[in-house]
Amino acid sequence: MSSSCPSDPAEAGIPHPPQVAGEVFGARLPNAIRYAALLAGTGVTHGLIGPREVPRLWDRHILNCAVVGEAMPVAGARVIDVGSGAGLPGVALAIARPDLDVHLIEPMLRRTEWLATCVAELRLANVTVHRGRADAYAGSLTGRYVTARAVARLPKLLGWCAPLAESGGEIVVMKGSSAAVELAEAAVLLRSLHLGAGRVVTVGAALPDPTTLVVVARRPRS
Repeated sequence: MSSSCPSDPAEAGIPHPPQVAGEVFGARLPNAIRYAALLAGTGVTHGLIGPREVPRLWDRHILNCAVVGEAMPVAGARVIDVGSGAGLPGVALAIARPDLDVHLIEPMLRRTEWLATCVAELRLANVTVHRGRADAYAGSLTGRYVTARAVARLPKLLGWCAPLAESGGEIVVMKGSSAAVELAEAAVLLRSLHLGAGRVVTVGAALPDPTTLVVVARRPRS
């Protein structure tokens, strides 16, 4: 499968990155621009992202995924992205934080093929793509942080993420305005999984709206 970027991102109708993108990605901004081109190109034609999302790739998708790294302060940590889809948030995180060891878990073959091609074209040495359901990796793959975006409501999502978090690790999942409501829905399950009460954290304060909210829950150390 070929997913080459257009020589000029404007050819794919990709908006120019806002100024804040330079603050988030620093010297890696050119790679983030190439990722945007991939999303707007074969990401759309392969059904990984809707064509109506292209004009808001930066503010709604790439940037608000990249800033999730603010909730992952441990340098060199392994991050597991459950249901990675188009690599959001995993690929955006890997570009913004080259110190992280990012593992993308995705069950659908066409998506994992696209992700593998994307990772190769972007030369992301800190990313590994895994094909399969998250529960298939319980006991064989764990990370300091486990993340997800737009996969399922929190009560269901916790059941997939918790077994992948190492002792003392954290589940850091992206949730929008429903974060507090979903956290309340998951209160009993959080306790049964020994994840504490959990909390809602705001990241990316420098970004324009929408604000990025993440639900953070920590596994106790064994």
